[in-house]
Amino acid sequence: MSPEKHVYSVLLVSAAKKMNMAMMPLLEGERYGTVSEADTIAGARRMLVEREYDLVIINAPLPDDFGRKFAVDVCTDSNRAALLLVRGEMYDEICYAMSDRGVMVAKKPMELSHLEQFLNATCSVIERLKGLQNKTMTLEEKMEEIRLVNRAKWALIKACGMTEEDAHRYIQKQAMDLCISKRETAEKILRTYG
Repeated sequence: MSPEKHVYSVLLVSAAKKMNMAMMPLLEGERYGTVSEADTIAGARRMLVEREYDLVIINAPLPDDFGRKFAVDVCTDSNRAALLLVRGEMYDEICYAMSDRGVMVAKKPMELSHLEQFLNATCSVIERLKGLQNKTMTLEEKMEEIRLVNRAKWALIKACGMTEEDAHRYIQKQAMDLCISKRETAEKILRTYG
């Protein structure tokens, strides 16, 4: 069985045309789908509002801002990854400041083969983030189901005079008998008994 191929959308935020041209061959092909470019942070922010990107590469500094805060914003509350490219003399300071923010930092100038390795590692991070997001959604859904079942139990206790244990068993039995989830059973009870 061959592994599933993932295609990543990329936003390249860079005002350096020469560097953009050098990077484009790495971002073409099967692994990367949409590759968009912005030459300012403001332009990149507008593009992120209009479209979702998996990877944002920021070649700092940019004409309107250095790009640190933008890189942090990219990683906050999303499963996107940010790769911030900085000059060698600034690398240690910025890498230290970004390490707990989830921003990957690379020192430039760098060989294209090293950049390709960074991109591969970043794609692995994206997959890990997507997996964690799926787990989080599953936990949130489970918590919502527990809340609904508890509300349904209290509705049965109030309307039918059941004990909590009896209400719990009733919900389980209804779910099994009707071949539906406990969530669906709880929703039906709440519609009936409010």
